[in-house]
Amino acid sequence: MIELPLKRLKPGMVMAQGIYNASGGSFLSKGVSLTDSYIQKLRELGVSDIIVTSLNPNDKVAPPEDVLEEKTRVLAVKRVYDMFQQVTKKGTFDAEPLMKASSAIVKDIAERRQNLVQLTDIRTHDMYTFAHSVNVSMLSALIAVLVGMKQEEISNLTLSALMHDLGKLAVPLEILNKPGRLTDEEFGIMKSHPRAGYDRIQAMKKLPNKDVLAIVALQHHEHMDGTGYPDHRKGNGIHIFGRISAIADVYDALTSSRPYKKAYIPSIAYNIMVNCSKGQFDEELLKLFFQNVAIYPMGTVVKTTLGYGVVKDVVFGKTDRPTVILFANPNTRLSFSPQEVDLFENRECAIESVLKDMELYHFIHEIGFDPGVLVSMERERAENDVTGASL
Repeated sequence: MIELPLKRLKPGMVMAQGIYNASGGSFLSKGVSLTDSYIQKLRELGVSDIIVTSLNPNDKVAPPEDVLEEKTRVLAVKRVYDMFQQVTKKGTFDAEPLMKASSAIVKDIAERRQNLVQLTDIRTHDMYTFAHSVNVSMLSALIAVLVGMKQEEISNLTLSALMHDLGKLAVPLEILNKPGRLTDEEFGIMKSHPRAGYDRIQAMKKLPNKDVLAIVALQHHEHMDGTGYPDHRKGNGIHIFGRISAIADVYDALTSSRPYKKAYIPSIAYNIMVNCSKGQFDEELLKLFFQNVAIYPMGTVVKTTLGYGVVKDVVFGKTDRPTVILFANPNTRLSFSPQEVDLFENRECAIESVLKDMELYHFIHEIGFDPGVLVSMERERAENDVTGASL
């Protein structure tokens, strides 16, 4: 997967992410080939960067499948959008459609557990809260499955996470979307949203299990070391729902674009959460989470200690050390015979960085080599092997 600014997009390139419009629907689905009109629309929406599967418009590399189907994600985003609209106008909402969307998320995860969490989505700024709520719900449900929670607990956590940001209705938009650093007073207002969300959920007359379903809204900003808010809870004093949703909430926030920051790639989010946020998360849950998240999604171009390569395969439990195809030496000289290296088995080779747009210029424009072609070739080879074996 290769991140490009809009000015470098070309018709024919394949979207590696979906993008949502202002009403909660899908504007562009993951896997769609870009056209001139699509690229112009992205400019109008204010999208600055897009992740594509290959730099060659003629190389139709399909994006990896995620744990959530596109139709499930779109439905869930729409239901969260509807919930916020209803609460804004009436102070309450019809829980039944949201519960159905929650059930669809749980069903997808149960049926698609063979898929690692890959890239999620792009959302316009006015859609952030709704799509974010869906991603937090999906990631929370995934962790719940991994720890072996009972079905009822998984269902409650998934639904609870869909509602976790309801309290943001009490925060002025100029604070929510402020591009610069919040003042102490503004941050104090922002910190009020977990309690506000908890109170809104508790006030829902026809909502069953309100005490359980309000937990994520209240505790998703609590830290294991007690430095979180609103109640400065510590360790096991934080409900398991709160500890799980805290990981899901931060990961999706880090990997999403906001008015005040660009999205971090998964490997940077991993480094921030694992190495730079000591004391914030339940370490066992965090480890389990990143064993199921593609830190280096398939198709990512990386610089390693042995040279430059493209990620071919990512395996559960080994997500920090994927299999790569080395195509150039450390001096960027292309190899006549690309070498496949399993970084989990070969400890002498380690990833140093992920290449982005300008860093790829040398290979693409000066040498005329597109690393994405290697992924396409390997995929075709694997499909041919399977076909041959079945004859």
